[in-house]
Order: sequence, then structure tokens, then C-alpha cells
Amino acid sequence: MKVLIIVDMQNDFIDGALGTPEAQAIVPNVISKIRDAEGDETLVILTKDTHYEDYLTTQEGRNLPVPHCIYMTPGWSINKEVAAAVDYGHIMTYHSDTIIKSRILKNTFGSIDLGTLLSSMNKNDDIDSIELIGLCTDICVISNALLIKACLPEVPIIVDAACCAGVTPESHKNALAAMKTCQIKIINE
Repeated sequence: MKVLIIVDMQNDFIDGALGTPEAQAIVPNVISKIRDAEGDETLVILTKDTHYEDYLTTQEGRNLPVPHCIYMTPGWSINKEVAAAVDYGHIMTYHSDTIIKSRILKNTFGSIDLGTLLSSMNKNDDIDSIELIGLCTDICVISNALLIKACLPEVPIIVDAACCAGVTPESHKNALAAMKTCQIKIINE
């Protein structure tokens, strides 16, 4: 089984509070990657950065005082074109407080729930590879890629650079280099 993880393709990171032209530019690539996954046995999992009204009082909020991805706001939603591209026949149906119909809600950069879930899944059905795409390369993509690598050190972890964008183009490149050093395969650089 292959797993495709779509990291935080939410409105606030694309054209909202923390949006960038680079994030907007990868949307067609992300949609294409999702559609390419439809023909094979790929499980699609989406993460959603999720904050609440108290965001500015959290450590992240004090360091990045820009409210974003506040639960149930338009900025929290997955980009509508990306959401429309997801084939619901290829998503998982695991349910918990933080994992609902393949959407993992996370209030941290890396999701421990995601790492735990993938480790558990790998015990029952060997995962052939895990590919990550999305936003932001230098924060949530790298955090989740490294967390997954630590949980599943023998499963190939792939990041598609053409389907990711960072806070800046420089920090995007730096994150890709750091992931390469940690034996994460970078494609389409």
C-alpha cells in the first residue's frame, strides 16, 4: 500500500492570512498528484492545521502572532479545488477525536497522531511508501516527514518539491536539503 499525505492545503496558507504566491502556484500540481493517485492503491490522508480562539496565547501564537486556521472558519477549510480532487474511495475511514474521514486535525507542526496511525497501519498491512505534499515545506511538511521517518525508519518517505511551498522560496530549499540529509527522498526539485 502507498500513502499520500496532503499537508495543510488550507485556505489560510494558500490565499488567506499566511498565503503566498508560491502556495497558490502549487495548487494545480497538488490536484494533479491527487488525480494520479486515483489509479493505484494509494491511501490519501489530509492534515488540517487547527487552532482555536485562544491561539494568540499559545507558544506558536506568541511566536507567530497571525491568527490562522481557526477551527470552523473559512481559512481552516481545505482549498475547495484540492478537496474536490480527493477521491473519497481512496481515503481512510478511521474515526477519533483528531482523525475524521482522513482529515487529521493537528494543533502542532507535526502530528503524533499521524505517526501513531501510520505505525499501526504498517503492522497490519505493509506500507510500501509514504509521500508528503503541501504546506509549508519548512514547517509542517518537514516536521511530519521527520516524525514519520522516526516512526517508520524502513518505509521510504518521499516529498514532492513541486507540490510543496515554504514560507519563503529560500526556506523551502533549506527544508528540502535538511530532509535529504535525513534520508527522505526529494523528487521534482
